[in-house]
Amino acid sequence: MREPAFSSRDVTARIERFNAGREPERLALKYRAMCKSPFSFFRGTAHLFWEDLGVRRSALPGSPLVWACGDLHLENFGSFQGNNGLSYFDLNDFDEAAIAPSSWELSRLVASVYVAAPALNFTGADANELVRLFLGAYQKALGRGKARWIERDTAIGMVRTLLDRVKRRKRTLLIESRTSWKKGKRQLRIDGQHTLPATDGQRREVTRWLGKFAKSQPDPSFFKVLDVARRVAGVGSLGLDRYVVLVRGDGGRDGNAILDAKQAPSSSLARFDKVRQPAWKSEPDRIVAIQQRMQAIAPALLDAMKIERGGYVLRELQPSKDRLTLKDARGHPRRFSSVIETMGRVTAWAQLRSSGRQGSATVDGLIAFADTSGWQRRLTDYGRSYAAQVERDYKVFVGAQEERE
Repeated sequence: MREPAFSSRDVTARIERFNAGREPERLALKYRAMCKSPFSFFRGTAHLFWEDLGVRRSALPGSPLVWACGDLHLENFGSFQGNNGLSYFDLNDFDEAAIAPSSWELSRLVASVYVAAPALNFTGADANELVRLFLGAYQKALGRGKARWIERDTAIGMVRTLLDRVKRRKRTLLIESRTSWKKGKRQLRIDGQHTLPATDGQRREVTRWLGKFAKSQPDPSFFKVLDVARRVAGVGSLGLDRYVVLVRGDGGRDGNAILDAKQAPSSSLARFDKVRQPAWKSEPDRIVAIQQRMQAIAPALLDAMKIERGGYVLRELQPSKDRLTLKDARGHPRRFSSVIETMGRVTAWAQLRSSGRQGSATVDGLIAFADTSGWQRRLTDYGRSYAAQVERDYKVFVGAQEERE
């Protein structure tokens, strides 16, 4: 087994350096979530993965440059309602998005299979088979050279369930589940699990910059702010500024909408892959532009709001239950087989869809890569090796957290 690039002794210091300056309350929630399992730890430490790979790049096969979501793992797929009103299953998070070798993007998904396997009661043989299915589906879809998308009528298993759920979901049902009425006014529910109260200063600031953004929109009144709360969601982004914003929407009791405004961080992948990146206007512009390139259809109300040197990615709130979770596959690797093949195809289609843009390989280059051999084995070996590194780092991190309590 290849030696780890860094000793596990310094992993806690590396994590703390990366998260320095984040909001203490939500950062504490992040660290607590990372202690739940090696997979949760893996989700919260994409920066460790890319930093380690940056000094071990020779372990991966050479591969063409592609647009990458930058955090490809088993739970970074989900269903959502597109801006055309139809439901889609696709990649789900683009905070770390950048241009990078395709093998780098694939390596994180492969590693996530081996990290998650023990908690799912999958054997080593099960994990090997799932990786084989993922890479095989990816290679076949890439070799065909045509980007497609998942349709509800042809989807099966867990993916079909997610798409059916999105089709049945109405905006009003989401609003009712996330809000309550008080003195004749609709307010966001503060439950301490999904939402935390916002300060008066935060409310004023959100209202100010959303009002400025609204002036550039066809219907500025849609964005009139009714209530603001801090959002708790995900793992890796916890501690960054993130809000749920109740807005007027189309007006009336049933016309309101809830927006998700998420602070846009810089890409850890871009920091370590040593590939020349475009000169984006802002981090939100980077995230939105790459997401629109890679997805078949963008989610509803996806937009970038630049604020001074930073900014937020704005979108209509999508229920977290529409994100693919692993609990339904626990102990049933065969049930997950069709899902992981779908993930392979979706990943290939995203790379084909965004090919030939600002330095990414052409379709012909991607087809040529798909026809080569040997890269699947090297990706599998690296993913299995890195999963062992994650186990070591996780134990060190949990031990450090327990000593502080």
